[in-house]
Amino acid sequence: MSEISLSKPQQALQRLKSIINQQIIGQDALVERMLVALLADGHILVEGAPGLAKTRAINVLSQGIEADFHRVQFTPDLLPSDLTGTDIYRPQQATFEFQQGPLFHNLVLADEINRAPAKVQAALLEAMAERQITVGSATYPLPKLFMVMATQNPLEQEGTYALPEAQLDRFLLHIKIDYPNAEHEKQILHLARAEARGEGVEQQSLQPISQQCIFDARQEVLAVYMSDELEDYLLQLILATRTPEAYGDDLAGWLQYGASPRASIALDRCARAKAWLQGRDFVSPEDIQGMAYDVLRHRLILSYEAEAEGITSDRFIKELIARVAVP
Repeated sequence: MSEISLSKPQQALQRLKSIINQQIIGQDALVERMLVALLADGHILVEGAPGLAKTRAINVLSQGIEADFHRVQFTPDLLPSDLTGTDIYRPQQATFEFQQGPLFHNLVLADEINRAPAKVQAALLEAMAERQITVGSATYPLPKLFMVMATQNPLEQEGTYALPEAQLDRFLLHIKIDYPNAEHEKQILHLARAEARGEGVEQQSLQPISQQCIFDARQEVLAVYMSDELEDYLLQLILATRTPEAYGDDLAGWLQYGASPRASIALDRCARAKAWLQGRDFVSPEDIQGMAYDVLRHRLILSYEAEAEGITSDRFIKELIARVAVP
């Protein structure tokens, strides 16, 4: 693998990335991180205002790979069985038969996840962490290719239920997206008019990527080289969230709890996936720093003092990156 000679999975994923970017304009970071999560076998939480193509993004992704897609609109009256499925009684056979829920699809969009109560959010916990669902005394495995993309709207908090820390930690990435700039918005207008005329982006030239290609790509990502010095640097960033006072007295009171070892694993997988997507067979410090925000922002619990001062998780991560020495 090198920058000149790309493997077949790399070529396929880069074509897919190009096609998605033609339809999801102005959200390059979201597109890249969706593919990073797919390669790192994780789930993503996307936060942004309505109308920023969060739903469209995963729908377009599902069209580019041989996978089935299902959207679940989270509402206050949703029940756990609406996600997992339930046992249905068949009077003809006098037996119960399990009816699968929407979580048995490859790509699942949990739209506005914070609008459902805690018991429904918890129904996702086993599925995301264990890749299985338990109903009664029976356990059912989920598809080998399985990714949850949850969205939440940061603007409106009435009638919402904040995700608990245990649920947040199951997400590989917490992605924040913003409005497109003027040039991108102009392109969005042109694309919307073209689609209204039935002249949307042609996709027939792109053959959907097989699931086996995704699995092969994941093995290549795991083989991406990371030096011992960079591995130590990655770990120092994580450990710094647990002992921030070692990097400045001003940071000492900013956090209640730092990141767990799950964050170390996530940052390692994501940095390798980011490098692989860019056609490299080695990880650079920029790969680690670029993924640190999305990996860590939902895993840090700020102190009350920090919140009162307007300190955010992103501000804390920025300070860590500036203060932890790069090898």
